[in-house]
Amino acid sequence: MEHKRVEQLRSVADVAYQPPKEVLTRRERLERWVELLEADPRRRLHSLGDIEFQPRETRHLMRADDSPLTVAYHDPVLRGQGLESDRLGDGVAFFGLSEGDAHRILCSCLNGRTMEASTAARRVRASVDQRGQRLLALGITTGLVLAVPAMAMLVG
Repeated sequence: MEHKRVEQLRSVADVAYQPPKEVLTRRERLERWVELLEADPRRRLHSLGDIEFQPRETRHLMRADDSPLTVAYHDPVLRGQGLESDRLGDGVAFFGLSEGDAHRILCSCLNGRTMEASTAARRVRASVDQRGQRLLALGITTGLVLAVPAMAMLVG
């Protein structure tokens, strides 16, 4: 391999500075996925076959042509953010999906062999909203757990 300085490369190629890319949050990645799915809402997408019955050690390798994960993987922005493939394991890791979320969004037992992109988009959006609600509930519960003993001390 031959190494050259940037100045030398400019004589044979267009070299431009590209500022570091902004890293998307989990929520922003999921919202982008929803936007991609909603761009063609009637598009038929393939589900992943019976995720829960696949051996745990190979489940992460599952994929299907034209799945909701394929839609995400074809997006240069999401690939640039680190989405490595349209396999289940890469999608779960990249989008921060729980097993339950992945099952609801992608599994054939809930979606049939194919689904409309709009259905997948609704399920992705629901997982974003449900997680927010769970975090809010956790915060409220934590607040109550801390507040009740403090109130008891003040009153008693």
